[in-house]
Amino acid sequence: MTDPDDLTPDALRQSATPIRDAALRGAVVACFVLVAVALVRGHGDGWLLVWAGVAVLAGILVAGPKRPLGTGLRPQAKASPRSSVAEAVLAQIPDPVILVDQRALVIEANRAAYDLLAGLKTGHPLSFALRSPDVLDGIQDVLDSGEPLKVEYSERIPTERTFEVHIGPLQGDVQDTQVQAGVVLFFRDLTSARRLEAMRADFVANASHELRTPLASLLGFIETLQGPAREDVKARERFLDIMKGQAQRMKRLIDDLLSLSRIEMRAHLSPTQTVDLATIASQMVETLSPLAQERGVVIKAALPDRPALVLGDRDELLRIAENLIENAVKYGESGGRVEVEVVRIEGSARQVAFSVQDHGPGIAPEHLPRLTERFYRVDVAQSRDKGGTGLGLAIVKHIVNRHRGQLAIASEPGQGARFTATFPEAGPRP
Repeated sequence: MTDPDDLTPDALRQSATPIRDAALRGAVVACFVLVAVALVRGHGDGWLLVWAGVAVLAGILVAGPKRPLGTGLRPQAKASPRSSVAEAVLAQIPDPVILVDQRALVIEANRAAYDLLAGLKTGHPLSFALRSPDVLDGIQDVLDSGEPLKVEYSERIPTERTFEVHIGPLQGDVQDTQVQAGVVLFFRDLTSARRLEAMRADFVANASHELRTPLASLLGFIETLQGPAREDVKARERFLDIMKGQAQRMKRLIDDLLSLSRIEMRAHLSPTQTVDLATIASQMVETLSPLAQERGVVIKAALPDRPALVLGDRDELLRIAENLIENAVKYGESGGRVEVEVVRIEGSARQVAFSVQDHGPGIAPEHLPRLTERFYRVDVAQSRDKGGTGLGLAIVKHIVNRHRGQLAIASEPGQGARFTATFPEAGPRP
C-alpha cells in the first residue's frame, strides 16, 4: 500500500484527473438529456434550459482549467536522499568500486574504476572491460551462494599491477530489484606490497651473493693483520688499502640496491614534473668531464637550442644520464671519445631521445638481451676492476619504464655501443 505522505503534488493531481473528467462528462450528458426531453414534449421549457446550464457550469467548475494533452500521464519519481548520499560516498572512495546486477551488467562505478578499466561503461557487461575469468566466475559464485569471496586480479599493461578483489552480495533496504540481486566489487591495490616482497627476496638473494666475496676478503685480511702481519708495516698499509676498496665496493652495491628498490616501489606512479632533458644532459656532461679527462676520453654533446621537455623525475633522469655516460667513459675509453645527443623525434607521437655513443670494443650480440638484468656483466673481472656493481643498466631500465619510455641498445664488436632512452615529449612545441 502506498503511503499518502509519499505522494508528490503531481501524483495527487494525477489521481484526481479521472474524477474531474467523469464530472464533466456527467454534466454534458445531463444537459443533452434535458434538451432531448424538451424536444420530445414539443415546446421549450425555461426551467429545463436553466438546469441544463447549471449542470454544464458545475461540470466545468469540478473539472478545473483545461490541461495540455498528456499532462499527468508521466509521474515524477520522488528523489531519494539516500541514493544521492550513496553516490557521493562512492565517488570519494580512492579504490575502484563497481556495482553489477545479476547479469553482470555494470550498474554504477566510481572514478577510480573508470581510470583502472578504460573500457568500463554503465549498462554494458563487465566482461567487456575486465577480462579476468577468476573475477567473472567469482561474481557468478557470489550470486549463486550469497556468500562473499576474494580473488586476485593482475594486469601487465601499461605496468604490472596486482589487486585483491572483494566480491560481495548487495544487501540491505534497496528498492531496485536489480540491485538487490547484484554484487559489489571492491579492488584493493596490492602492487606496492607485492613489490616490497619481491624486493626483499631479491635483495637477500643478490646481496648475499655479491657481498660474500668482499666480506670474505675483509675477514681474511683482518685475520692476517691480527696474526702474521701484526708487526709488518708495509703489509699492513697494503692490506688496509685493499680492505678500503672492498668496503667501498660493498657500499656502492648497497646504494645501488636501495636505489633500484626505491624506483621499483614507484614504478606504477607516472612522474608529473616537467623537466628539460637537454639541461639534464648538459649538467651531467660537465660533471663527468674530469673523469673523462683522467681516462683520456673527450665528451662531445649535441644539444637542441630549445628546451626538450618531458614529464619526469629530475633526480632519476640525472641518474640515467650519469650511468650511461659513465659507462661509456669507463668501458669505451679505448675509442677516445663519447658522444651525447638529445633530439626531438617528429611524428604522430612527439618524443625526445637521449643517446650516448662510445667507440670502444663494442658488445657481442649474445650479451645484448641480458644487459639490463641485475648483476649481469659481460666481463665480470673488468666490471669489478672499474667499480661496477652490475646494477647500473638495471636502474636505467626501471627508470625509463617508470617514465613510460623505451630503452634501445645497439652495438657490434669493434664498433662501439649506442644506448638510447626515448621519452614522450611534454607540452606543446614552441
